Amino acid sequence: MELTPRRLGPDDPALAEVLSLIRTAFAFMEGRIDPPSSMHRLSPESVAEQAGTGEVWTIGSPVQACMFLSPKSDALYLGKLAVASDARGRGLARMLIRTAEIRARTLGLSCIELQTRIELTDNHATFAAMGFHETGRTAHPGYDRPTSITFRKSVGG
Repeated sequence: MELTPRRLGPDDPALAEVLSLIRTAFAFMEGRIDPPSSMHRLSPESVAEQAGTGEVWTIGSPVQACMFLSPKSDALYLGKLAVASDARGRGLARMLIRTAEIRARTLGLSCIELQTRIELTDNHATFAAMGFHETGRTAHPGYDRPTSITFRKSVGG
């Protein structure tokens, strides 16, 4: 398997694999998180739009890992980080996060930011082990309790 992260363009046929990977990798959250994952709102068109207005990165052919990157005013937002179940434990998520760090520095941003759901405590520990720290908690519209935790990692902009 090719282990070099690759940025996809909005017309890349591998975007269909990205959508499939996200749906498969995030399926375990069904019934575990409230509200349901935003991955349910993803479509081939929205993934292509992300590749055009932000960035979509993958590893492998077929796609074994992916992430979305979107520049914000003060951080590079990392979303939809997913690794195929049979490719876990090979460092692919770390490789993508290193790519996000490089992209943030290239864009003149000092950190990368991500959010994970309150219920996904394994994710909290994983991101903390990769150098992320909690910076806040937010509630989805209509909820009177925090539903997501925001994490940031400095990249030394």
